[in-house]
Amino acid sequence: MRKLPKNFDVELASKKHPLKYTDSMNTVLQQELLRYNKLITVVRTSLINVGKAIRGEVPLSSELEEVCMRLLNNQVPDMWHARAYPSLKPLASWIVDFLERLTFMQSWIDEGAPVNFWISGFFFTQSFLTGAKQNFARKHVIAIDIIDFDFKIISDETKYDMAKPPADGVYIYGLFVEGCKWDDKGEYLEESAPKVLFT
Repeated sequence: MRKLPKNFDVELASKKHPLKYTDSMNTVLQQELLRYNKLITVVRTSLINVGKAIRGEVPLSSELEEVCMRLLNNQVPDMWHARAYPSLKPLASWIVDFLERLTFMQSWIDEGAPVNFWISGFFFTQSFLTGAKQNFARKHVIAIDIIDFDFKIISDETKYDMAKPPADGVYIYGLFVEGCKWDDKGEYLEESAPKVLFT
């Protein structure tokens, strides 16, 4: 409870980052904040109610009992999963990840859109990808349904000015691959290490 921040001030964020035809990322931010606020509310409310149930102030419902049992077993409660982004992490890792996501969103509100987006930190990654395509389509006056993504893995950051956004597209980090790994020197996919599924 102490680590959980207040809900995002969506109204303040919309004033700092107004919706613009030329910048779909502001729309993505608004949508992400609304989704995260719902999750923060569910987590906070359930923890408050568990505390009250333990003190005997409210009856221990089956939902609260499930939350208690999941917390004791280092598992994310089903009530949280229902409102959360997809994740298979145990509770302790899930909380750390959740707080990092909230910090990422807050820094976006405070400092503006990041140059390099944490793609796995988005609640709904598809809206971010659509926003990137919309920005390109509107800039170049092209129909969005004929645009597709092209990817360039940046192994040597000295070849790019990572202090400012690219002219077209977006810089991202936080991708995971399954069943293989990326070789930075050779710049190709290769066999993953034994018993390592994700890299």
